[in-house]
Amino acid sequence: MSCSPQSLAILLSAASALALAGCTAIPEVIGKTIEIDASGTGGGSSGTGLGGDFSPAGGGSAPGTSSSSGGQAGCEPRLEGVVRDFKAYGTPGGHPDFERFEGTGSPGIVERVLGPDQKPVYAHEGATEYTSGREHFDQWFRDVPEINRSIRFVVPLDVSDDEFRLFSSREFFPIDGEGWGNQDRDHNYGFTFELHMSFRYRGGDDFIFGGDDDIWVFINNQLVMDLGGVHGSMFDTLDLDAMAEALGLELGKNYPLDIFFAERRSGGSSFMISTLKYTNCEPIIL
Repeated sequence: MSCSPQSLAILLSAASALALAGCTAIPEVIGKTIEIDASGTGGGSSGTGLGGDFSPAGGGSAPGTSSSSGGQAGCEPRLEGVVRDFKAYGTPGGHPDFERFEGTGSPGIVERVLGPDQKPVYAHEGATEYTSGREHFDQWFRDVPEINRSIRFVVPLDVSDDEFRLFSSREFFPIDGEGWGNQDRDHNYGFTFELHMSFRYRGGDDFIFGGDDDIWVFINNQLVMDLGGVHGSMFDTLDLDAMAEALGLELGKNYPLDIFFAERRSGGSSFMISTLKYTNCEPIIL
């Protein structure tokens, strides 16, 4: 199956059949309701790709539309977070962690529990293979004058009802021409995206997230996806039922979901996120 570099907003009609491993590229299905063939093979928790056989099954919901309330009457959650733009290393005012490193990624850059300000905590005293140290890392997800510029961004995916939906883009450039500008490149690379949501644990939920480069996902303040470092596109599927006991999740209760993403090397940018039963009526901006 070929996979094209395009943005996808997909309504999945068989959420329980998430056999999503075996295709490292993104399926060539745009704006469709799709059936997932549970016979797809491969390890969904490997953090290396999505897979299974996808077959279009009719028209789906358009991205960004709203059909029903979210956590309560009149509540319409949306995937709204903050993009922070950085200048490239080697340019005036450039950040030493952007446009500097290459590689295949490495876990362990951040601690396994969020800090008291709901930000990731750098886990090292000094530099690592993919970072230049704590002081510079702490600028990634905080507003720092003259270092970064912050821009609100809403992922164009309808999250207003109970349907399982997936947004995926192999050309994820949310701030082209904004922030510090494209810096003589075809797109504005060198940015982070911070997204905070709350969700209701219902049982039977799976969560998909991925992209390049650094990816950290926390549920109930605990690290559940660690795809740190500069790397190509990597995706993972989380089985919340399998994690429930370790994370302290109870059916019917609400919990925080905190996502931290960094695009640090030009040449490509991908991003993928699925829905849960999101319950925050207003954006959580920290």
